[in-house]
Amino acid sequence: MRRLWYPSRTGTRLVDVTDTGTVLDRGAVRSPAAPPVLGALGLFTVLLGAALPLIDFFIVNVALPTIGRDLDASEAVLELVVAGYGVSYAVLLVLGGRLGDLFGRRRLFLGGMAAFGVTSLACGLAPSAWTLVAARVAQGAASAAMLPQVLATIQSATAGPRRARAMGLYGATAGLSMVAGQILGGVLVAADIAGTGWRSVFLVNVPVVIAGLVLAARAVPETRSQRPEPVDGPGTVLLAVAMLALLLPLTEGRAAGWPLWTWLSLILFPFAALAFCLVERRADRQGRTPLVPPGLLALTSLRRGLIMIVPFSIGFSGFMFVIAVALQEGAGRGPVAAGLALAPMAVVFFAVSLCGPRLVARYGTRVVTAGGLIQAVGVALIALAAWRSWPDLGVLELLPGAAVAGAGQALQLPVLFRVVLSEVPAVRAGVGGGVMITTQQSALALGVATLGSLFLALVPGHGMRDALVITLLVQLAGVVLTMALSLRLPRTVG
Repeated sequence: MRRLWYPSRTGTRLVDVTDTGTVLDRGAVRSPAAPPVLGALGLFTVLLGAALPLIDFFIVNVALPTIGRDLDASEAVLELVVAGYGVSYAVLLVLGGRLGDLFGRRRLFLGGMAAFGVTSLACGLAPSAWTLVAARVAQGAASAAMLPQVLATIQSATAGPRRARAMGLYGATAGLSMVAGQILGGVLVAADIAGTGWRSVFLVNVPVVIAGLVLAARAVPETRSQRPEPVDGPGTVLLAVAMLALLLPLTEGRAAGWPLWTWLSLILFPFAALAFCLVERRADRQGRTPLVPPGLLALTSLRRGLIMIVPFSIGFSGFMFVIAVALQEGAGRGPVAAGLALAPMAVVFFAVSLCGPRLVARYGTRVVTAGGLIQAVGVALIALAAWRSWPDLGVLELLPGAAVAGAGQALQLPVLFRVVLSEVPAVRAGVGGGVMITTQQSALALGVATLGSLFLALVPGHGMRDALVITLLVQLAGVVLTMALSLRLPRTVG
């Protein structure tokens, strides 16, 4: 008797053939050589992994006042609670994508998620402000190991319409997570579950991570690059130096009073960035594998999409930070009211983003331009509401502007993610995803540092209302810039 693999219309079947030629069908099974397929449960699991890091970037915004009182933390240390997470996360993302390509994306996803759970527990149990800062830095590093594997797995284990739907859901998850994080933070702080107060915003991650690990072990396929590339040590170090030189002084400078080190760090940034570019180009010419291959940045869709993600993400994160501070410190809202004021934005964002794939199939990337126009109207309505209704600014006053802005954002972010990765080959899915998320995360950190610092600097001289309106108008200028940039995107998305 011989056992053979037999191709059929429904897949590969294992059959036994007797000596007389009788075929004994053993049923449909998948060939060991069959490509990995990301099913519905696997997609849900990796999207859960994508949501956790983004939620935790924003979840602390409404918890910071409570953390400051409980741990007797200065404003500069509280800034580090946010910046420490964001900077370590951004610095290590590209390296996380490369390690996934090298050692297996499922393995890195599981390891990163487990580390995220442990570091979340450390954040929730932190006895002092500096312990919390250290735990947040470690939590950002865990996120950097986990998140790049999400996009790389989607790129490697889906194709055609399934990939388009998966990327649309990823974009919807990313946008919704950023808004939901702030809402959830307010609810958890006010609920004071078992007397945990602000600690619950971190402790809630632990049971979610445990469930995610169980699901990932069962439903997420293992994928890796067919040509694994070694880690680029010099490139990794120079990229880390460049990003730290830019992000740390911008996030800490205002709270620390702009000491000498912040100016020296900003002077160092362009030199470190130039050194990184030169080292990467030399590695590419010598046949070695750079951390960020220059050929990847030569892709028109990736390059133009990344340029658009920067002003979009700066405006998004800056708005989220500023509105949280304004509603709590200026309008006297509690953490729940401050969080729920953005609920209309979250609901509309999710609903509209689900329509994105169909709209893109029909109208191409002009959907992004339309989304920018709609978002501009929404931001203008929010600024008008702040001007007319202050300090009585709540859910009802913000509802029209937040809903319209959410619809506009939903027509931009998910489509931009698809555009950026549309031409990236599967063998470099981890690198492409890491570069995109690094750009987004760096811009999110810059948004808090720039728009947040502008708002806080304006408050003493202009008052909370005028500072909020001026900052919203600056964001509106950023939205107009994204609209102009969207006209240069490829008309269709692969």
